[in-house]
Amino acid sequence: MELSADYLREKLQRDLEAEHVEVEDTTPNRCASSFRVLVVSAKFEGKPLLQRHRLVNTCLSEELLHIHAFEQKTLTPEQWAREQQK
Repeated sequence: MELSADYLREKLQRDLEAEHVEVEDTTPNRCASSFRVLVVSAKFEGKPLLQRHRLVNTCLSEELLHIHAFEQKTLTPEQWAREQQK
């Protein structure tokens, strides 16, 4: 498995049925060991933050074994729409 921002983006979109995913490799030399993600999915509706993060962590459970730092923001489509209006 080759970790990359594109790989993580595709997996999150597919497995979480996300309508929007942003993945940024935040490693200084882009060596794919540190990532920041934003995931917008209807699967997050009615779930508290911890459950949303668990969904993302479960989706990427094998990949997280090889990632040093992982920052995530999880939003419902409604929350995402509100953020876009700001």
